[in-house]
Amino acid sequence: MSEKVLKITQLRSIIRCTKKQKATIQALGLGRPNYSVEKQDNPCTRGQIRVVQHLVKVEEL
Repeated sequence: MSEKVLKITQLRSIIRCTKKQKATIQALGLGRPNYSVEKQDNPCTRGQIRVVQHLVKVEEL
């Protein structure tokens, strides 16, 4: 049984965001608009996405 993979793409800049949101974007491996990363779908990743949901787009692969 393989785990789901999420493709996370940053859509918006973090210039006017809180320190927590900036740290979360960095922890996800993003940093600039239109950057994408692939992460395993687990509760930790889902929690990080929830913090910055207004800045990112998430797709299941």
